[in-house]
Amino acid sequence: DLGEKQKALEYYSQSLPLFRAVGDRGGEAVTLNNIGAVYSDLGEKQKALEYYSQSLPLSRAVGDRSREALTLTNLGNVYSDLGEKQKALEYYSQSLPLFRAVGDRNGEAIIFNNIGEVYSALRETEKALEYYSQALPLFRAVGNRRKEAYTLAKIGGFYLELGETEKALEYFSQSLPLRRAVSDRTGEVSTLNNIGLVYSALGETEKALEYYSQSLPLSRAVGDRIGEAYTLTNIGGFYLELGETEKALEYYSQALPLFRAVGDRWGEASTLNNIGVIYSGLGEKQKALEYYSQTLSLFRAVGDGSGEASTFYSIASVKRDQNNLSEALTDIEFSLKIIESLRTKIVSPELRTSYFAKVQRYYEFYIDLLMQLHKTNPKSGYDRKALEASERSRARSLLELLQESNANIREGISPDLLQQEKSLQQQLDAIEKQRIGTISTPNPNQTKIAEIDKQRLALLEQYQQLQTKIRTASPRYAALTQPQPLTLPEIQKQILDENTILLQYSLGSSRSYLWVVTSTGLTSYELPKQVDIETAAKNFIEAITSPVQRNIPQQVAQASANLGQVILQPAAAQLGNKRLLIVPDGVLHYIPFTALTLPQTAGQSTNVPLIAEHEIITLPSASTLAILRQNYGERKPPNRTLAILADPVFSPEDERIKGKVTQATIEKLETNNLGLNRSLRASNRQWPPERLAFTRQEAQTISSLFPSASSRQIFDFDASRTIATDGNLANYQIVHFATHGLANSKNPELSGIVMSMVDDKGNLVNGFLRLTDIFNLKLAANLVVLSACQSGMGQNVKGEGMVGLTRGFMYAGAQRVAVSLWSVDDEGTAVLMQKFYQKMLQQKLAPAAALRAAQMEMMQQEKWQSPYYWAAFTLQGEWK
Repeated sequence: DLGEKQKALEYYSQSLPLFRAVGDRGGEAVTLNNIGAVYSDLGEKQKALEYYSQSLPLSRAVGDRSREALTLTNLGNVYSDLGEKQKALEYYSQSLPLFRAVGDRNGEAIIFNNIGEVYSALRETEKALEYYSQALPLFRAVGNRRKEAYTLAKIGGFYLELGETEKALEYFSQSLPLRRAVSDRTGEVSTLNNIGLVYSALGETEKALEYYSQSLPLSRAVGDRIGEAYTLTNIGGFYLELGETEKALEYYSQALPLFRAVGDRWGEASTLNNIGVIYSGLGEKQKALEYYSQTLSLFRAVGDGSGEASTFYSIASVKRDQNNLSEALTDIEFSLKIIESLRTKIVSPELRTSYFAKVQRYYEFYIDLLMQLHKTNPKSGYDRKALEASERSRARSLLELLQESNANIREGISPDLLQQEKSLQQQLDAIEKQRIGTISTPNPNQTKIAEIDKQRLALLEQYQQLQTKIRTASPRYAALTQPQPLTLPEIQKQILDENTILLQYSLGSSRSYLWVVTSTGLTSYELPKQVDIETAAKNFIEAITSPVQRNIPQQVAQASANLGQVILQPAAAQLGNKRLLIVPDGVLHYIPFTALTLPQTAGQSTNVPLIAEHEIITLPSASTLAILRQNYGERKPPNRTLAILADPVFSPEDERIKGKVTQATIEKLETNNLGLNRSLRASNRQWPPERLAFTRQEAQTISSLFPSASSRQIFDFDASRTIATDGNLANYQIVHFATHGLANSKNPELSGIVMSMVDDKGNLVNGFLRLTDIFNLKLAANLVVLSACQSGMGQNVKGEGMVGLTRGFMYAGAQRVAVSLWSVDDEGTAVLMQKFYQKMLQQKLAPAAALRAAQMEMMQQEKWQSPYYWAAFTLQGEWK
């Protein structure tokens, strides 16, 4: 314990023959194990193995299962240190049941941690995360705060690596006070550094420097050279961000010899890479390449594919700056090959999405490079490669989810896992009821609500981790092949026809691009940089949705024309009056393309909205439509037509609890609710939600268009989460929700549809149909209509698009989904929906064509002519 290893060895060596002389095999086993531990600490791993291997059979012979478990663990540790990771796993797998058998939860937790370490070293991040997550509650249960702090920091590190910065900060913030409490000053150094890295990733560089400035003197005080080296590197990064290259270089130059002295090749590689970045910025491109070359060798030596991909990207950037475009192309393609390989190793859709968002700059660079090559060689097919790269860079997690949705991945899963899933679903339901009860009280306790929200997010995280376990264990999931994004010829053959055009956008920091694809050709256009498009788009959204501007036609027209000029005008001559399939990017996910206008043509007195000439459908990617057709195109439609859920009961004060709804009540509500919209903010100020009387009128009018025998109206208390999830909606071709919607851009899994919050006796119930519930629905619907506010919104994730309710319903079995882009007007939405269904039922139009016809009809009526009233709804998915 005092660190005097040789002295310890002397005493153990005297002890050993004495135990042998008296035939105490248990004591002999303990001493052999301890001698092995000394040699392991001294770096003499082979000698350590000799002693552990002698100790093991003795522990077994005397039936000392605790000692046997410990020795197996030590053997695993040595093999792990020697780089024989699979052998280490074998020993850990033998020790785990022994620790469990003797009830040693601390030992069990240590094994989970050690297995996590092995998977971390093998760069199997998600598997490592799974084991650390199992270790954490055990360390807490036995009060091992040192190990708890360590495990929290490891989990935080993984989330940081995967781009989940806020989650990472949460874990590091829990780890730091624990490390201080147990006087783990080396651990404190590491955690301070990591918190600094999180703030740096969030763009809060001054805050990052605060943490680095605490870490540096502490690392020096405790002689932690590794911690000191990382802190110096991070401070160098801070100055690099500020453009103070000389200062940055000074810190990197201090860090480099420290990394080399302690043999930390990963730290050395990162520092060399950063020095390369400095020389590249200074215009010393050849010197930068020399540093990147050293970096690449080191990342390869330590098996860090992510670092290798990053270095290839850096090399490609330098070569592009040297106008060596062909070599740059080779390097970035190497980088992307590694990225594609790494992302397929992540099973969790959420983590895969985060990781993919983090590496989108690689694809942006690749696309831009290909389009620059297209400029110099317009007949070499580089624009085609760029379009295909754009298709590879977007909505990949959705594509994989849709592929998975057709396989019953729970078949062959252990009942224990399925029971855990059921239990977590019940806990989520219970916490939701608790939240509703708390926010429904007069002057609700905000501290208690915050605590419930924290518990709810923790349960959701556990639920997502369990879903990953189920996927990992599922034979059906293992048999799935990764769906490949479509190539240009496949898009033309499988998606388009002579009357349909694809418009695919890619927004970039220097330039943006638009590809116009017809069934026979491809044309590409260079557009302004992302920030310019964002400015025009935000002005357009503000003009349409602002209560002040939306009813001033001149302002709406000007904002619409400005954005149309930027993103549509270059391709205007190609559009004709054809159907447009739009694959947006970035801010364009929020745009109602139907309301955009192009500059006047001859004979026009005003600019005409795009909808006047075109049927418009939005897609996350072209490949998404292909897989929707593959999954749902040939299935037999359900035998019933329409299920419509509307006018739920939100408050215990609702008149329907006291008596039946009368026509007078409906009329009174309609009068009072004019101008009300169907949104429910994330805050609690609008609780309980206002009743939406027009949803009942909307539902009754729509239902009257269908034969009563094949349709179902679900009102009042029955318009509940229970009814929505009982499995009966699978019997309907169209499923329509008319109620409040909740879009959560921070945690999309908390987005949802608000159903009845009380039962017919006035008891509060869980009425939130969350995204997790929607994924578990089993639908066979040709169409799902979400007649609610912001139902097409969610979290706009770089590379993935809008993560929200639409993907949940597509996964559940919907071929197309009609959703809204903003907080829609209650009465205006009811009118639009009535017209939409009339066009489908009476004029036999396909949903996309029917929506367009309904919107055009509203546009021509004075009361509804502002795009605010008719342009919010968009159709996503199948257009046929």
